Amino acid sequence: MASGGKGPKVLAIILAGGEGKRLMPLTADRAKPAVPFGGIYRLIDFALSNVVNSGYRQIVVLTQYKSHSLDRHISKTWRLSTQLGNYVAPIPAQQRSGKDWYLGSADAIYQSLNTIKDERPDIVAVLGADHVYRMDFSQMIDQHRETGAGVTVAAIRQPISYADQFGVIEVDPDNPVKIHRFREKPTDAVGLPDAPHEVLASMGNYVFDADVLVDAVTKDHDLEGSKHDMGGDIVPAFVSQGGGYVYDFKKNEVDGATDRDRGYWRDVGTLESYYEANMDLVSVHPVFNLYNYDWPLFTSYGALPPAKFVHGHHNRFGEALNSIVSPGTVISGARITGSVVGPKVTVHSYTEISDSVIMDGVDIGRSCQIRKTILDKDVVVPEGTSIGFDLDHDRARGFTVTDTGLVVVGKGQTVTP
Repeated sequence: MASGGKGPKVLAIILAGGEGKRLMPLTADRAKPAVPFGGIYRLIDFALSNVVNSGYRQIVVLTQYKSHSLDRHISKTWRLSTQLGNYVAPIPAQQRSGKDWYLGSADAIYQSLNTIKDERPDIVAVLGADHVYRMDFSQMIDQHRETGAGVTVAAIRQPISYADQFGVIEVDPDNPVKIHRFREKPTDAVGLPDAPHEVLASMGNYVFDADVLVDAVTKDHDLEGSKHDMGGDIVPAFVSQGGGYVYDFKKNEVDGATDRDRGYWRDVGTLESYYEANMDLVSVHPVFNLYNYDWPLFTSYGALPPAKFVHGHHNRFGEALNSIVSPGTVISGARITGSVVGPKVTVHSYTEISDSVIMDGVDIGRSCQIRKTILDKDVVVPEGTSIGFDLDHDRARGFTVTDTGLVVVGKGQTVTP
């Protein structure tokens, strides 16, 4: 675990105001960073765990869209030692500079400049709240200080064929950590000097000297035509002035990482990517390893008893294979394979669930068949129900069905047999 004790004073600002329209219906009642993931976690737990494990303990979380469940999770889970000056503070949009809510990520920081002025840090790390990954930010901050960058952008290598899905960083051939161009979703991307088949895609994480960031967002606030976006406006401005640098995520070393999960990063911005990231957790040798105790992922799921599996005879076996089963869950004579099951779930006898994500408090009756389905919190599935087999019937029942046949049942949505 990194230590930020004797280094620069760092303030982490986590941008958690995302609406998450492409994750509907999972975001119908909550902000995107509050979406449950991996059984017991919320998406924001990954960013917060990375910051804390990196040794930085002054953290503000800028919220806006349907933030109640996110605020509640932070207040219940993320209590650091205030005696040592540590905190995780959710800050809602406050209309400090007018009657508008946040107009973009840069405007969110501008409207929250009081947090920087009050804390007086040397460095500000501006981070996204809804990606799944492990990262030691102290290594990125070390590079930022060594290069004298105006802004350092964290980037991950992606196949050049994916360039039109990301903000793409093209590096200076003579200085591979200096950004030559920063373009949003280009169709004619240029490969890296050391890997022509790859590009550097922005991860949405940035490091600034504090005074430089304050100056940048203040100037952007008054700039006519700006969308007030970190990736779309602030970073390109630094690049045009020769002050934009890139941190290659490939260089990041995290304690306890394995060869299989080193460098893992997923932007879970769509239902498909969210589902696939959950499925990355359940194989025998997972693509992303939750069981790395040297770089722990922190969360809270309450005072729940262990998971329980009951019945074991007459074709009535309570079992789960290649699956994650959370505390408080009872698997009663049912079979679960290749799935992620959240806390306080009850699955009754003769039911079979495969390749699915089941969230908190779901109750699934007897003799049900569920395949490639996401069941959001507190869904009740009546006895004898099938989901994920007849997609036209699933659509007719009001469920969301993606192009690949993933079925999503929203929080508390009524399910008919």
